[in-house]
Amino acid sequence: MASLAGRLLGLASLASAFVSRDGTGRLPAMGWNSWNEYECNISEGVFITVARQLVDLGLKDLGYEYVNIDDCWSDKELRRDATTGELIPDAEKFPRGIVKVTEEVHSLGLKLGIYSDAGTDTCGGYAGSLGYEELDAATFSKWGIDYLKYDNCNVPPEWADEYEYIPEEPANNAPPGYDWGTSNTAKRYRVMHDALQRQNRTIQYSLCAWGHAHVERWGNSTGHSWRMWGDIFPAWKGKEKWSWGLMPIVNQASLLWNYTDFGSHNDWDMLEVGNGDLTIEENRSHFALWCALKSPLIVGTPLDTLALRKPILDILSNKELIDFNQDPVYGASAMPYKWGNDRPAYTSDRDHPAAFWVGTSVKGIHVFLLNTHDTAVNMRAVFAEIPPLKSGGKGYLVHDMWTGEDLGIFRKYFELEVKAHDTVALTITKADGKHPNPRWSPK
Repeated sequence: MASLAGRLLGLASLASAFVSRDGTGRLPAMGWNSWNEYECNISEGVFITVARQLVDLGLKDLGYEYVNIDDCWSDKELRRDATTGELIPDAEKFPRGIVKVTEEVHSLGLKLGIYSDAGTDTCGGYAGSLGYEELDAATFSKWGIDYLKYDNCNVPPEWADEYEYIPEEPANNAPPGYDWGTSNTAKRYRVMHDALQRQNRTIQYSLCAWGHAHVERWGNSTGHSWRMWGDIFPAWKGKEKWSWGLMPIVNQASLLWNYTDFGSHNDWDMLEVGNGDLTIEENRSHFALWCALKSPLIVGTPLDTLALRKPILDILSNKELIDFNQDPVYGASAMPYKWGNDRPAYTSDRDHPAAFWVGTSVKGIHVFLLNTHDTAVNMRAVFAEIPPLKSGGKGYLVHDMWTGEDLGIFRKYFELEVKAHDTVALTITKADGKHPNPRWSPK
C-alpha cells in the first residue's frame, strides 16, 4: 500500500529523470508492437505492412511512430555470429536482415524498435544480451534501431537479487531504507543503459522489468520507461497464468501513479484495445486510463482489420486523450482523488481500484470517472472534492473528451450515468473557457 513516505520517494526520484539529448523519452512513447497479435509468428512483411497501415489509418499523424519487433526475431539455433559475436536475424523471417526493415520503416517517417533480454536467453528461448550489452547496443545502433524493449527472463543465479520485491506478491524481505538501485536487477539494466549511451544513435530504452526490485525508484535514471506489473491480457479483471486483466494493473497504478513525469514513465504494458472479448466500454476505459496515467501507448491489435472496426479505431484515434498523454507542459500522471465505494485513500483492491481521477493539461483540469461495477451507476464529480477546483463562483464548463462536445456550465458538481466498466473523460475549465488552476499539478 502506498504511504506518504512512498509518495515522497516518487517526488525525489523524478529529480534525476533520464531524457536523451535530442528529447527522446521526454513524452510517453507511441507505436505498435508485434507480441499481442503475432507472438513468434513474425516476418519482415509484418512490420513493413504495419508501418504502411500506421500511415494509411492516420495513426502516424496522431503520434504513433514506433514499429516494434518483439521476441523471436533472431536465429534460435545459430544465436550469434561465430566471428563477430553479433546476434543473427532469422533468415527465414528476415531474409534481407533487420537493416532492410529499418530502411523501409524509416522511409515512411517512422521508427523501428527491437527486443532483447537482460538474461542469458529471451523469454522465448532466443539469445539474450546479458554479458553482450556493449556488442548488442553497437549492433542495434548499426542497424538503425530507435527503440529497445529489454525483458527480464532467464536471469542466472549469480545475478539474483539479494532481496526480492515482486509487485503481484509484495512480500518485502529488504531491511528498512534499502536502496533498490543497488540491486542486481538495477545493475543488469544499468549495464545496457551505459552501453546505449556510448552509441552515436539515440535509442529509446524501455525496461521490461515487471515492477521487480522496485524499478519505479531507480528506473528514471536508467531508462525512459519501465514496466510496473506482469504481462497484460485482454480481460477486465483476474489472472490467466502469468498474465493479468486491466483492473489489477489499474489498482497498482492507483498506488504508484506519482513516479511518472517528463522523461520518467511508469509503463502499464502494451495496449490490448481491440483484442479478446473486451467490450467497447472496457476498451474505452483501457485507453482513457493509459492516456491519463501517461503510460506509453503501444498498440497490440491487428491493423489490417482496423478500418473495419471503426469503434476501435475511433478509440485509438481520440486526439483529446492522446493530447493529454502527450501534453508538452504538464508531465505528471493523473492522480486518484477519491477511491469510491466509501473506501479510504490508497486502499488496494484488484477488482475495484480508485474510481475518481484528476489531472491537468494546457487545456484545463481533467477528470476521469471509472465505473468498476458490472452494472451502470450514477457518478458525481463534486468540484469541492477535486484538489485544483472549488465549488461556487460562476461555475465550470464541463467538456466530454470522448464526443468533443460541451456539456454545460455547472456550479457544484457534475453527475451522469456511467455504463458498466466504462470511463468518463472530462475537461473542466472556467465558464469563460480559461484554465481554472494552471499552477496545479498532481503530486
